[in-house]
Amino acid sequence: MVKVRLRDFVETEIGFFAVNTYEHPRDRVFAFLRYLNLDVAGKDVIDRYNLNRGDIRELDGKRYIKISDTRKTYDILRDMYPEYLYYDDRRDVLLHAVSKDKIIKILRPQERLEEILNNCQNPFEEKCKTLANIFHQCGLDYKYMGVSGSTLLRLNSENSDIDFVIYGMKNHRTAREILRSIFEDEKYSKYREIIKPLSEEHWKKVYNKRIKDNTISYQEFLRHEIRKYNRGLIENTTFDILATRDWDEIEDNWNTIYRNLGPVEIEALVVNDDYIFDSPGIYKVEDVRILEGRDKHLAPSIKEVVSFTHTYAGQAFKGERIVVRGKLEKVITTKGEYMRVVVGTSREAFNEYIKVIS
Repeated sequence: MVKVRLRDFVETEIGFFAVNTYEHPRDRVFAFLRYLNLDVAGKDVIDRYNLNRGDIRELDGKRYIKISDTRKTYDILRDMYPEYLYYDDRRDVLLHAVSKDKIIKILRPQERLEEILNNCQNPFEEKCKTLANIFHQCGLDYKYMGVSGSTLLRLNSENSDIDFVIYGMKNHRTAREILRSIFEDEKYSKYREIIKPLSEEHWKKVYNKRIKDNTISYQEFLRHEIRKYNRGLIENTTFDILATRDWDEIEDNWNTIYRNLGPVEIEALVVNDDYIFDSPGIYKVEDVRILEGRDKHLAPSIKEVVSFTHTYAGQAFKGERIVVRGKLEKVITTKGEYMRVVVGTSREAFNEYIKVIS
């Protein structure tokens, strides 16, 4: 089995795929197509699938185009590269996957940040280095940090955000506390000329990027986001603090089976928030009430809410009541069965949400 984890990327002949889970078949890696190689796919792919020419990037003489739309990536793979699709019968879902023999290179956030720390190449990388140095000065070891996304691939532009990875859930909590202290504690005021909270303009940009329908208003979005302390600005560049499990936190759940039971809306109490910033973000819940979509007698069987979209990571904390709309799943493990509600069945999470109500 190829040793990869969330936030890694794999390079293939047709482009770069983002690893999006900790569980993989023995012969391939579950990873989502993010950057398509135009020199392989052909430039007519842009018009055929209505891709944005402004998302074209260049690296080592090759042209790539970033694709953020879930439906378009599936259409491209289904039409042109079906060997990169894999039906996962455990989840009854068709997924992007890269077989081992198609992997050219595995790109890891820790290794990329180490390169930047040792040899910055441009002002953008200097910001990544400065961010890492500040977290280090505030008590976080460099070995728990990395940079993912376009920065990892060297496909970033001047307008790119920084996907700053923190390994280990306790370390991620520490990083968020550091950022909160910089924003609010006078002892950390010396960093405020460098790191600032997002402005109204930047928050609206994030909202428009994340919310593609009207399931959550801008004011609701802002109310939930500000208290997460996982976003900021470094010299007017937006950065996200992303959580990834350390190796000893990764469990082997490959034999678990998931069955789709259809849409549902529930109200519940969050009783554990250890992994809410992971992907999927996991909210252990109790005192569940089914509001819509399923028989109410199923409520006691619902034990968790999971978010596969970054939009609803860290949305609620232990002790808070939430309303959730998503997909109800039966989870069958070697130790028994329970139910969960899945939010983010697509990257855009259309008509799905997690909202705090108390």
